[in-house]
Amino acid sequence: MHKRTHLNAFSMNCVSHIQHGLWVRDDTRQREFNRIEPWIELARLLERGGFDALFLADVIGTYDLYRGGPETAIQEAVQIPANDPMPLIPAMAMATEHLGFAFTSSVLQVPPFTFARQISTLDHITRGRIAWNIVTSYLPNAGTNLGFSGLPPHDERYARAEEYLEVAYKLWEGSWEEDAVLCDTARGRYADPARIHPIDHAGAYYEVEGPHLSEPSPQRTPLLFQAGSSERGREFAATHAECVFMFASMRSLKASTGVVQDIRARATRRGRGPDDILFFQGVTPVVGGTEAEAEAKAADYLAQSSVEGGLAHMSGSVGVDLGAIDLDAPLASLETDAMQGVVRGLIESAPDKSLTFRDLVRSRASGQFLTGTPEQIADRFQAWHEAGVDGFNIVYAVTPGTFADFIEGVVPELRRRGLVQSDYAPGTLREKLFGQARLSARHPAAAYRR
Repeated sequence: MHKRTHLNAFSMNCVSHIQHGLWVRDDTRQREFNRIEPWIELARLLERGGFDALFLADVIGTYDLYRGGPETAIQEAVQIPANDPMPLIPAMAMATEHLGFAFTSSVLQVPPFTFARQISTLDHITRGRIAWNIVTSYLPNAGTNLGFSGLPPHDERYARAEEYLEVAYKLWEGSWEEDAVLCDTARGRYADPARIHPIDHAGAYYEVEGPHLSEPSPQRTPLLFQAGSSERGREFAATHAECVFMFASMRSLKASTGVVQDIRARATRRGRGPDDILFFQGVTPVVGGTEAEAEAKAADYLAQSSVEGGLAHMSGSVGVDLGAIDLDAPLASLETDAMQGVVRGLIESAPDKSLTFRDLVRSRASGQFLTGTPEQIADRFQAWHEAGVDGFNIVYAVTPGTFADFIEGVVPELRRRGLVQSDYAPGTLREKLFGQARLSARHPAAAYRR
C-alpha cells in the first residue's frame, strides 16, 4: 500500500456533471463553464490543497434514451452543453507548477496518429503533467455522431481500444530512440534520421506508417487512467491502466476493495506488479463544522437535486429507458419480473420496499455523499486507505465550493495524519505518483521500446 492517499478533483467542461439539478444554485459556478477564469482559479485552489490532478470527464453524445429522446437531458443540462476538455489544460498548466491534468478521450473519436501527437504536445508544454482516461464510449449517439452505423458492440469497442493503444505505444515508445534529438547547432543537425523509425502498423482497424511527428515528451506515454467495470473492462484495466476509477457507493467498502483485489490479481497474472496500479474511489464530501451542519447541507443538496436529470443520466449509463416507471409508486408495487435486469437489480437492492422509485434515485445520488465534520470524513478516508484504496476522486456537488470546503476543512486533518502531501515531489505526474518518469518495464507498452 502506498504511504499517502492520492487526491483527484473530478469535473467536466459542462454545466451539470454528476449531481444534477444543483447548477441553478447561487453558490456554484457551473454556469460559468464557458469562461477560462473559473478553471484557472480551480486549478490554483487544487494545487494549494495538494491534489495530484484535476480529472476532466467527457462524452461525445447525448443522453437520449430517457423517454425516447434527448429533451430531458437538454432541459436539465445533463452533460450537454459540453465543451472539449483538452483546450482548458494549457491555460491551467500555465497557472500552476505541479498539478496534473487527466482528460477523457474515446478511442472512437480521433485517429490514433492524431491523438498521439496531441498528447505529446500537451505533455511537452506541461512538462510531463498529462494523463489520459481511456474510454470506449457507451452512448449510442456517440456512434452515430462519429460515422458508425450505431455504436459498435461492446467487445468490438474493446478490440478497437487494444489496437488503438498498440498504435499509440508504437508511436510514443518506439518511433524515436532516446538519443534521436541532437540539437547540434554547430553542424545544423536537429535530429538523427537513423534513430527515428516508421511503425508500419497494419491491423484490423488501423493502418499507420509513421513515424511519430513529435519528439519524445517527458513521459513519452501519458499516465493511463481507466474506469471499466465490466468483465472485459477489468481485463483491459489489468493490462493497461496505471490508475483505476471506482464508483461504488461510499457505503460499500467491500464492493470497492473487491474490485481492487480482482484487478490487482488479473494484473499480476499478466506479469505486472501489485503496486503498478492505483485505485481511486469516487466521493462527494459534504463538510460541516458540526455533524448537524453537514447533514443539513447534504439534505439541502438532495432536496434540490433533479430526479429527472438523474434518470436521464442513469438511463444512458445502464442502456435502459427508465422513463416508463412510475416514480411515486412504492417499490413493493412494481412487478420486478417484468423489468429488465438492470432495473430489477436497482429495485431489489433497496431493503425498504415502501420507498418509491423517486426515493431510490435520490438515495443513489446521495450514495456518493460522505457527510460529516473534517475529522469524521478523515476517519473514513483513513479506513478506506488502510483497506487498500489508494486515493479518492472528489466529485463536486457545487463548484468550487465542494473542493474549497474539503481543502479548508479535511485536508489539514489528513495532513496531520500524514495521509496527504504538504509538498509536491519533483518531476512528471508519473514521477509524483510512482517515482519514475516513464512507464514501468512490466507494462505492455515497454515491449515497443528500442
